[in-house]
Amino acid sequence: MMPRRNFGLFALTGNAQAACPLVTGEQRTSSRLVLRVQSSHLWISCLAIFIMFTCQRHPANAVNFPLSEYSFSQVIQTVQPKIVKIFGAGGLSGLESYQTGFLISSAGHVLTVWSYVLDTEVVTVVLDDGRKFQGQLVGSDPRLEIAVLKIDGEDFPYFDLKQSGRIDTGSRVLAFSNLFGVATGDESASVLLGHIATTTQLSARRGAYKARYQGPVYVVDATTNNPGAAGGALTDRQGQLVGVLGKELRNAENNTWLNYAIPSTEVAVPVENIVAGKIPVRHRDNKQRLPHHPHTVIGLGIVPVSDVLENTPPYIERILPRSAAARAKLQPDDLVLFVAGKTVPSIKSLRESLRKIDEGDVVQLLVLRDEELLEVELRPGKSPDQDTPNGGLPAERKP
Repeated sequence: MMPRRNFGLFALTGNAQAACPLVTGEQRTSSRLVLRVQSSHLWISCLAIFIMFTCQRHPANAVNFPLSEYSFSQVIQTVQPKIVKIFGAGGLSGLESYQTGFLISSAGHVLTVWSYVLDTEVVTVVLDDGRKFQGQLVGSDPRLEIAVLKIDGEDFPYFDLKQSGRIDTGSRVLAFSNLFGVATGDESASVLLGHIATTTQLSARRGAYKARYQGPVYVVDATTNNPGAAGGALTDRQGQLVGVLGKELRNAENNTWLNYAIPSTEVAVPVENIVAGKIPVRHRDNKQRLPHHPHTVIGLGIVPVSDVLENTPPYIERILPRSAAARAKLQPDDLVLFVAGKTVPSIKSLRESLRKIDEGDVVQLLVLRDEELLEVELRPGKSPDQDTPNGGLPAERKP
């Protein structure tokens, strides 16, 4: 879908007739046809002279509108150096390996959304001028689903969250993002022009489940929330930050895609706490304490394909009846992509991820089925198949 374009209306003000000579009595004696032709030519000439005269007197303000109405190009040029492109995990169908962020300090702190893109050892941050940095995760806020990265350097242009504020319904806004991943180097971020349609509480869902964030959002009347746009900046017409573009969401009431941004006033304090180290980073701790009774693949009712290769993808061969997987309506040929927000590129990693989850806890999966992404929750509960060990199947070998 192509982005919506807004066209401005150029209106003339003033009395054009006062700037043009009147038709004399001698001209009235001419034929009506000649009078009409001469009058038409005369009025066209007068109108052209009036426009030239007005524009020469007010070249930047021809219709007596505020200068900011005609300075979007300057605002865009000011904002673009603050926008960054982020590349990380993903790359499969429907799982883009890119998103957007923006600088929030001269020291190189970057605000973006928390997603699977950041769930990798190497996150690449590309600046507006094409310079590339490796981003280090400083911390994240699970409730807001935001994250802060850090790149090495200083004197970066940035948005000051302390100067951001709220914006009223109907206000014109600009949305900056790397939608569809079209910018990979020194290309500028995409910019969409729209208005704040309303401010409301978020009641939306991703796939079949509600979003974690349930606070206030700005709803925008432009298609701002496209793939790759998450984490982008929403500004007012002066270039001041007013919001963070959210993830792709469907509205829970009418099943339509929701174009929204989280107000910057909602994230200012949490971001300050993350930068100050008050919200810890999500470390990849391989030595974390494992539960005494973890989940297993068979225990959840999933029979994967034969693990014949070192990195066999975690496709599902079949589902045990009356199991947690059966209740969640998993199907053969489903490909498990994520477990509890962590990528599982192989059957081995799937088993290792489940070993870190207690058998009494809910398991959240993201699976790929016929090019459609589905979020699934496996809720524990004893089934008739569990009366015999592993539902009558051979026990899993412990790594």
